[in-house]
Amino acid sequence: MVDTEHDRNNEPEWSDLDGRMTEFGHQQKIRVYYEDTDFSGIVYHANYLKFIERGRSDFIRQLGVHHSALDSGESGERLALAVRHMDINFIKSARIDDILTVESRVGEVKGARIFMDQRILRGDDLLFTARVTVVVITRDGRPRRLPDTLRTAFGL
Repeated sequence: MVDTEHDRNNEPEWSDLDGRMTEFGHQQKIRVYYEDTDFSGIVYHANYLKFIERGRSDFIRQLGVHHSALDSGESGERLALAVRHMDINFIKSARIDDILTVESRVGEVKGARIFMDQRILRGDDLLFTARVTVVVITRDGRPRRLPDTLRTAFGL
C-alpha cells in the first residue's frame, strides 16, 4: 500500500472531484439527479443553493484552503466561512439528468467580506446567477478580517 497524503486524508488522487480553475475562476460539473428535482423533473429552487455551495467550497479547496484547516485554527484562530447575503436570479430551469457547470469567482474583498460571483450553465445556456457575500467569522460568530492564507490564495 502506498502511503500518500491523499491516502491519509481519505481523498482520491484525481482532481476531477474538486473541479478546475478556468479563465472565469473555478468550474465544477454537477449532474442533476432525481433527488434534486420536484415531481415534474425540474430542479427544485433551493437545490441551486446547494449547487453553488459545492462550487464555492471546491473553489476554495482548489486554491489550497480547506474548511477543516480554517476550523482547526491553523491561522491562529478557529474560523469559518458563512453566507451573509445573496442576490440570486433564476433564469431558466434545469432538469433531471442535465449536466450543469457551476462557475465561481471572487469579485472583491472588503475587510471580513468576500463578494463572490457565481453562475450555473447548461452548455452555453445561462440558468442561474448569484452574487454571494461570504464572511469570515470566529467560532462564536464574530467577524474577522481574511487570514493571510485566504488573502494569499485569492492573490491579494
